[in-house]
Amino acid sequence: MDDEVFRALADPSRRQLLDMLNARNGQTLGELCAGLDMARQSVSKHLAVLEAANLVTTVWRGREKLHHVNAEPINAIADRWINRYDRRRVELFADLKTALEAETMSDNDFVYTTYIKTTPERLWQALTDPKFTEQYWHVQHETDWKVGSEMVWHLGDVAMAGPGQVVLEHDPYTRLSFTWHHITPEFAKAVEMDDDLYQKTSREPLSKATFELEPVDDQVKLTVIHTGFEPGSAIRAMIEDGWTRLISDLKSFAETSPELAAG
Repeated sequence: MDDEVFRALADPSRRQLLDMLNARNGQTLGELCAGLDMARQSVSKHLAVLEAANLVTTVWRGREKLHHVNAEPINAIADRWINRYDRRRVELFADLKTALEAETMSDNDFVYTTYIKTTPERLWQALTDPKFTEQYWHVQHETDWKVGSEMVWHLGDVAMAGPGQVVLEHDPYTRLSFTWHHITPEFAKAVEMDDDLYQKTSREPLSKATFELEPVDDQVKLTVIHTGFEPGSAIRAMIEDGWTRLISDLKSFAETSPELAAG
């Protein structure tokens, strides 16, 4: 995968596409073509290369296919190889990693794709079984996972519940979606949130977290989509680094846990 990333980034047109998506994430093919002096077919081919390298991930909104930059490959390269690069390359990847992770003003959605060497069934277990979520997420979800059912989030001795905090979609081994939890006084205290931040986050509407699973050879392509943020959302700013770390922990857990494999 590293070789695919390097090859994808070597082309200036593909770097331009990433720049355009970083400036305004979630664009259609037509919107990207309008900003380039390039044939639609050429743009499609460049996007296919970027998607194959996992630098771009796509999400359907109704009949529209939206393209998002994906920071996961740059994170992986930085984590595995950064100490082997000379200073110039270190600076290059640091700048690119920052650019790909930057929140844009025009699109507050968080979209992140990674590949996990496991099966859809095991990954689904890791996402839904509280004995497993406790191990890498440090939370447990209390629910029967039926669409519309209430979800109670447990963080240690703290429970988070409230109106609208429910399961939205439950399609085993394929798609899971639920509303992101209420910010309660107990939760704010548990994570040492100051009063100003608590007041702001507790007034925000519930957002939506979605997990899409797709088998690819001996791996599972996992796309996490978090949507529904207001402009200037404090929660949106908080989840950026949190999701990246959580997905990395989930990947490590799903690929190495003997207990999960046995289940």
